[in-house]
Amino acid sequence: MGSSSSAETYILVFTLLFSSVSWAASSSVHQNFLQCLTLNSNSSTPITKVLYTPKNSSYETVLDFSIQNLRFTSSCTPKPQIIVTPLHVSHIQAAVICSKKYGLQIRARSGGHDYEGLSYVSEVPFIIVDLLELRSINVDVEDGSAWVEAGATLGEVYYSIANKTAIHGFPAGICPTVGVGGHLSGGGYGTLLRKYGLAADNIIDAYIVDSNGTLLNRESMGEDLFWAIRGGGGASFGIIVSWKIKLVPVPSTVTVFRVTRTLEQDAEKILLKWQQVADKLHEDLFIRVYVQAVNGSQEGERTISSTYESLFLGNTSGLLSLMNESFPELGLAADDCNETSWIESVLYFAGFSGQPLDVLLNRSQTSKNYFKNKSDFLKEPIPETGLQGIWKLFYQVKNATALMIISPYGGRMNEIPETETPFPHRKGSLYSIQYVVAWLEEGKKVSKRHIDWTRKLYKYMAPYVSKSPRAAYLNYRDLDLGRNKNGNTSYAQASIWGLKYYKINFNRLVQVKTKVDPSNFFRNEQSIPLSSWWKK
Repeated sequence: MGSSSSAETYILVFTLLFSSVSWAASSSVHQNFLQCLTLNSNSSTPITKVLYTPKNSSYETVLDFSIQNLRFTSSCTPKPQIIVTPLHVSHIQAAVICSKKYGLQIRARSGGHDYEGLSYVSEVPFIIVDLLELRSINVDVEDGSAWVEAGATLGEVYYSIANKTAIHGFPAGICPTVGVGGHLSGGGYGTLLRKYGLAADNIIDAYIVDSNGTLLNRESMGEDLFWAIRGGGGASFGIIVSWKIKLVPVPSTVTVFRVTRTLEQDAEKILLKWQQVADKLHEDLFIRVYVQAVNGSQEGERTISSTYESLFLGNTSGLLSLMNESFPELGLAADDCNETSWIESVLYFAGFSGQPLDVLLNRSQTSKNYFKNKSDFLKEPIPETGLQGIWKLFYQVKNATALMIISPYGGRMNEIPETETPFPHRKGSLYSIQYVVAWLEEGKKVSKRHIDWTRKLYKYMAPYVSKSPRAAYLNYRDLDLGRNKNGNTSYAQASIWGLKYYKINFNRLVQVKTKVDPSNFFRNEQSIPLSSWWKK
């Protein structure tokens, strides 16, 4: 690019941004920042083509497109000074280099499913690097792997694998609109959990841009950082550009079922038995449970339903044999079962049975609402009296959808050491619980009522869940557990929530963070802190 063209670029960008960028007092600083972006972006597509500011007519559309939680779309929610939608890795590098130089915080977003909006909200001046356009997927069946850019969704990954092979899959989440950048870096699990472990357990390589704007792969980043980003959350260490994932074998025929039982149909007794056997079933069998309050058979009556949703890596006869032996209380029958392919099971669990596979490519298919989620891990079954107290709390919910999603562990999860990746919830965890409340009505009072209900349920569950620490799942981000103040909370304060997510791995994550990002450039309300000794 010649000097005349460069000057025109600077003037154009400066004109767009001048009235919206409030993070510095001097217009020369604005111009220097924007010149910095251009000078550090070595792409055939000028970075000016992928910048959005509040003065741009597309700014709100780009900002809101990936936001899944309507709690973070209000007029008082802090907005970014700039949104960058990179088409090339150099656009990411430029954003990092220049934001660091000129004092802007950076938030990286792939799918926008962060439960607390940390991938697109900050209390200090910030920009968003939205990886929406970086979503290429290259599947190599012979090698048994795929390179996946961080902006791709799980649905796009599953679709791409299915286009190349009918006997391979990938053990990640159920929601197809989730972005792989954050999902894999926080762990990532789904129906193949008990057979193959987490998504993070099946990563071979990765590319990340660090706090110096340097692009690193597994070899150049070293094994410590590669360990940290597979379950420790990539946002604490850099911006994930792409993952190399390991494909896993799946049979040509799998079997799925979805069976619901209410209290009047012995739901309580069945759930008590499920807790005793779910983690001990054959690793080819995954059965999770949805619990919620529903209308009863009589008008005005409420009851509790538990829905058992399952994937079995085999045919119906094999599934029924296992169920009759280990879990006959559910009363599963052949008519409840559906033999299908693995990719069709992905559609089944996503709620798209019978639809064309390309529905998985629709990034905006998920209905947006207001929601609050929390999580727990359990090492012992909840007793009957404990379940009855849960039912009473569910009956209190009005004008909202409240769920407990209970996912079994065991199988492969018992075999992987808790230090293998930062995700420590392995052997000894019977199952995890995700508490969900979602609503559509606007207003602070409404939000407070529903959020208070999740906190009440969470408090009630304390006697029954893991202790010392009470564990939580990183990808179910929950700021109730604690938060960094301006991203610079001390090690002692951060460990209050950090130990819940990472348990024994927290100290190693702190050491890696201190080594690779000593200025704490990549930070958010629950990012990994620096070592206390380093700060001194």
